[in-house]
Amino acid sequence: MAFENLSGKLQEVFKNLRGKGRLTEKDVKVALREVKLALLEADVNFKVCKDFINKISERAVGTEVLEGLNPAQQVIKIVNDELVSLMGSTQAKLTFSSKAPTIYMMVGLQGAGKTTTVGKLAGQLRKQGKHPLLVACDVYRPAAIKQLQVVGSTYDLPVFEMGQGDPVEIAQKSIEYALSKGNDIVIIDTAGRLHIDDNLMQELSDIKSLVHPQEILLVIDAMTGQDSVNVAETFNDRLGIDGVIITKLDGDTRGGAALSVRAVTGKPIKYIGMGEKLEELEPFYPDRMASRILGMGDVLSLIERAQSAFDEKQVRELEQKVKSKEFNFNDFLTQLQQIKKMGPLKDLMKMIPGISNNVDLDNVNIDDNSTKYIEAIIQSMTNAERENPDILNGPRKKRIAAGSGRSIQEVNRLIKQFNEMKKMMKQVTDMQAKSKKFKLPFF
Repeated sequence: MAFENLSGKLQEVFKNLRGKGRLTEKDVKVALREVKLALLEADVNFKVCKDFINKISERAVGTEVLEGLNPAQQVIKIVNDELVSLMGSTQAKLTFSSKAPTIYMMVGLQGAGKTTTVGKLAGQLRKQGKHPLLVACDVYRPAAIKQLQVVGSTYDLPVFEMGQGDPVEIAQKSIEYALSKGNDIVIIDTAGRLHIDDNLMQELSDIKSLVHPQEILLVIDAMTGQDSVNVAETFNDRLGIDGVIITKLDGDTRGGAALSVRAVTGKPIKYIGMGEKLEELEPFYPDRMASRILGMGDVLSLIERAQSAFDEKQVRELEQKVKSKEFNFNDFLTQLQQIKKMGPLKDLMKMIPGISNNVDLDNVNIDDNSTKYIEAIIQSMTNAERENPDILNGPRKKRIAAGSGRSIQEVNRLIKQFNEMKKMMKQVTDMQAKSKKFKLPFF
């Protein structure tokens, strides 16, 4: 998970600060030295790191902080504020042209996940009521056109291609095609290289001059660390980018690219890729990411994930079933499958405020396979057994255990937990009815 190492080290520094009743200037400097080392180990650009620490130091060693009622909390707040500022302060949304089609030009080196990101971004825009067209302008990489067609097929998106032709002409023809077909968004998948060269930059510059994209979006691979920041700086200097999309952030425990690229290029991070699925291309919120890094959770993103994963009609039907005591194993299975769409359980727990500060999640064994075992047990039941768990007697449990490949003890444990959960859910829905506040769906 992104920032895992950095988050753990920062939380250890803050734990030590909280343990002191009063802070001296020396205490703060020692803590900031540890913060600096943590940032450098996270592959944050050295100059960015130095400027970041200097800004915190200027604010943190003042009399108002050191002699305040809770100096440790004030220092943590300053670090949080500066982290947010470092990553861009506010969310940077995509902009749209006043005249259709809006053209986005996707650029980046080979291997950064550009083609897949083209499809994900188009899928996100389609959810907003847009009608995107994907354009295959990478005519050099073997099977690049075919890859874009596969991505388009996966997300049910149209793809414009002219084979191994001139990329500049393909880009121009795609605009005419989009106008004729009513596509209000055009996303151009341009060629990449293993490294930056003059031929690549000239081709991208020619496409830019001809189609006048609304935004040029650079796709960089988080796992390449400082190299990705250098790539971003060069692309910005030579082409002029409008925003950055960072991919594979879920596989990078350091996160230095996300913390450095905004400061180095002056261009905002617009999206981050946190997995292979369409919904795992997330809008980038600097304040939410800072909260995650500092172990403060990210409840807003958690709610948004829940809202996208859970069908509102099903949630209402579930509430009615719980109230009328009709909740059964079929409903439980549906809820379980929807929760799985939200991502790994450990990642979800890190979004809950206070969890990371009080529980060492790295040493907590959260087995996502356990949900598969539960599904296997439920799916081994007959429909009558799922709808009426009270009929589950000894012979039935033995058959279910054999059918699911699990033990009778596991079957008994699931049934017991299910019955206890039904009681708890009834209490929660009663509380919701009284407060009329939105709560996360549950299982």
